[in-house]
Amino acid sequence: MKIVLQYRASPGFQAQIAGVFGEGGVVIVDEADAGAFQREMAEAEVLLHVLEPVTAAVIAGAPRLRLIQKLGVGVNTIDLEAARAAQVAVANMPGVNSIAVAEMALALMLAVLRRLRHLDAVARAGWRPDPAIMDSTGEIAGRTVGLLGMGGSARRLAPVLAALGARVVYAARSPKPELPYAFLPFEGLLETADIVSIHMPVEASTRGLLGRAAIARMKPGAILINTARGELVDEAALEEALREGRLRGAGLDVFAGEPISPDHPLLALPQVVASPHAAWLTPETLARSLAAAHDNCRRLAAGAFIAARSTPLAAAMRSMSASVSGRADMKAS
Repeated sequence: MKIVLQYRASPGFQAQIAGVFGEGGVVIVDEADAGAFQREMAEAEVLLHVLEPVTAAVIAGAPRLRLIQKLGVGVNTIDLEAARAAQVAVANMPGVNSIAVAEMALALMLAVLRRLRHLDAVARAGWRPDPAIMDSTGEIAGRTVGLLGMGGSARRLAPVLAALGARVVYAARSPKPELPYAFLPFEGLLETADIVSIHMPVEASTRGLLGRAAIARMKPGAILINTARGELVDEAALEEALREGRLRGAGLDVFAGEPISPDHPLLALPQVVASPHAAWLTPETLARSLAAAHDNCRRLAAGAFIAARSTPLAAAMRSMSASVSGRADMKAS
């Protein structure tokens, strides 16, 4: 079975892949090498997908393709209709990156609140910060943190925030009575939270959810954290709110257009802490992802069902389960 990974894999990641699939068990193609990817996909049966879009043209150029295995959760970068038409199964991995994303969301909250970007520059330039910096910093303790969505990463993050002394509230498709946090409607959360952290996928109903009107409803001086998808946020409206001082800051791991241009207006704002869509990227996440992907490849070769933790989202092949789970916890209000 020919398995292709389209990703600029580090030496450590390559070693992890070899440890799971065997030396040469996966053909690794750099994302920048479109020609090599096209050649390798002509014989590929499995594509291990990270972020580079899997278009209808990619699927059409892979006549032997049987499975697109997302190493992660979001499938918005895959043409699901084209996969369905070609009878190619699509599977994702709910939960494998929840720990890493929760930790990155917390890191961004702290970085924005404590002005780490500014303080790092001060320490390197001579150590003496402006005493006024204290007026624009703060602690998580005593603040209200609103989680948009209550899936895997939000459930990991919420008890940590509570342990630090925050009041945790959330908005989701429906209340989660088993959780000890207050459920609020979308608008109510925006008006209440000192920090709004996004934990949902981008779908037709959530695209642009944090638009101009929603951002205008956010509490004055609030912070926005996005480790989900950039298309959920109107970046022009966010930039305007930050420039005008209506929002204190933003921690952004994702952007509407990726890779983000170095001259993007948001990157010029000192109250923005940015990360290059790396919230999920830890060796531990990759180990969990590779184990699940290997299991699905083994099942595919044996004609068995796809593992439950890797969820088929396109039309499943005859030998695969067509169950759907692990999708978004929240739609637009």
